Amino acid sequence: MTAKKFDQQLLSLQDKLLYFALSLTANDEDARDLLQETTLKALTYRNQFVNNTNFKAWVFTIMKNTFINNYRRDQKTRNTFDSTEDAIRVAYKHNYASETPENVYSVNEMSAKVEKLDDDFRIPFKMHTQGFKYKEIAEELDLPIGTVKSRIFFTRKKLQEMLKDK
Repeated sequence: MTAKKFDQQLLSLQDKLLYFALSLTANDEDARDLLQETTLKALTYRNQFVNNTNFKAWVFTIMKNTFINNYRRDQKTRNTFDSTEDAIRVAYKHNYASETPENVYSVNEMSAKVEKLDDDFRIPFKMHTQGFKYKEIAEELDLPIGTVKSRIFFTRKKLQEMLKDK
C-alpha cells in the first residue's frame, strides 16, 4: 500500500475511531487523546502493516491495545492507599501533644507483649514496625519473603488476641 493510500484510509477512519475511543473511555478529552495516540502509532508503524489484510481491523486493534496498556499503567501508578481515616491516625500518631498517660501505658503494654514472643516472630515484627521493608527483613534474616510476611501477619494476630480485652 502506498503512503498516500495509507494516509487516506487512516483519515477516513477518524470518525469511527473517535466513536470507538468514546465507547472505551467515556470521556471526550480522553477519547481524543486516545485517537491521537492511535493515529500516531499507526503512522509510526505503517511499515508493519501487511498488504492485503484488513486495515480497519489493524487500526482498531492498535487503539484497543493502546487503551488497555494505558489502563494497566494507570492502575499500577494509582495510589491505592488513600484513606482519610488512616491519614488521621498517622497524624494523630505524630502529634506528641496527644501522648496521654493512657496512650503511653498502652504502648508500653504492647511492647511488653511483643517482647514475650518467640524470636522467630518478635524480630521480624519489630523490624517491620521500625520501617524495614519485607524484602530487607528477608535478606537480613536470610528467610524467604513469604515466611517474613506470614510471621508478621501471625504476630499481629497473636497481639490482637493478647490485647483483646484492652
